[in-house]
Amino acid sequence: MNTINDIKFFQGGNALFTVGNNKGEHYTFKIRQPKGDNKPFFVSILTGPQNESDYTYLGLYNPKTKYVALTTKSKYNQESTPVRVIRWAIKMVDSNKDIPEGYTIQHEGRCCRCGRTLTTPESIQKGIGPGCQKH
Repeated sequence: MNTINDIKFFQGGNALFTVGNNKGEHYTFKIRQPKGDNKPFFVSILTGPQNESDYTYLGLYNPKTKYVALTTKSKYNQESTPVRVIRWAIKMVDSNKDIPEGYTIQHEGRCCRCGRTLTTPESIQKGIGPGCQKH
């Protein structure tokens, strides 16, 4: 299992991860940052069958506050399940607490910065490749 255990994963600029529960429900999120300094981190959720392209904008992730804020372009509200799930997942990873039994927060085996498939055990554990980790 590729459990996320470092808050820096969400700040890689190309983070793809899934949060699941013991009821079989799961939510797949992307946190992307366009290339360039001081660009915002955009949060999207998988909403269709095409796991490479069917994402819907959710809000903005602030790495300083470790919070996902909704904007006028968001199709979700504060009480929406996906909004509550991603905020919970970020809080759990940031607090370094054990995730409750039956719940998962997993990266998809791709580097959170460049998106390449991770192949070494250390990279898989961290969610970032050795070259990208230097940045």
